[in-house]
Amino acid sequence: MTDAPLGPPDAPGPSDDPGPSDGPGPFDDLGAFRALAAARLGAFAHTTVPDAPGLRRAGVVLCAVEHAGVPSVILIRRAYRGRNAGQWGLPGGGLEDGETPEEAALRELREEIGLAAGPGDVLGRLDDFPATSGFAITPVVLALDDPGPLAPSADEVHSVHHVSLRRLAADDTPRWVPQPDGGRLLQMRLGPDWRVHAPTGAMLWQFREVVLLGRRARVADFVQPDWTRN
Repeated sequence: MTDAPLGPPDAPGPSDDPGPSDGPGPFDDLGAFRALAAARLGAFAHTTVPDAPGLRRAGVVLCAVEHAGVPSVILIRRAYRGRNAGQWGLPGGGLEDGETPEEAALRELREEIGLAAGPGDVLGRLDDFPATSGFAITPVVLALDDPGPLAPSADEVHSVHHVSLRRLAADDTPRWVPQPDGGRLLQMRLGPDWRVHAPTGAMLWQFREVVLLGRRARVADFVQPDWTRN
């Protein structure tokens, strides 16, 4: 574990790596995003939640694709049944016996929304998120040049959405809501009536900070709303 601060930095500054300076930028070109993300994730020391009795593990995908001509991340709304009914999420799910987080994330990407990806599409990991549901969730970042048509599973996915990288990086996307206990609740404001909270909001925020903006950021202490704890 590094000495990077937990939670929202008081005075976040960009890293010494400004990313590509010539040609299309990462908000406009998927290839430029891939190069920048691979470099920044390669230099990022992600944290892992240690094994403990009762701990379950899951892998989720921050999948970058080109949508409407710009690089975007895929976000889903869960089916209105079962676990996390109707909540915003990322494609993903629990690890099966012998799987790595990357293997589980790629399998779930295919099962939930019909996109096939391989190990060569993976760019790296972000921090495990210790969800109050008892899962340690590993976010896996990848980019797909030609993802093919979406085929959402009606049993698991209500709808599929795309959030542009530029929207994720915008100054007004994160909102910090004061809580009675003195903490702050993150809302990622990604579109009209789109308010995404931890765990998914925390992973999107770390992706924004570490990958898109080149900042140091940790999320293990982020507050989860009570209704996400199942």
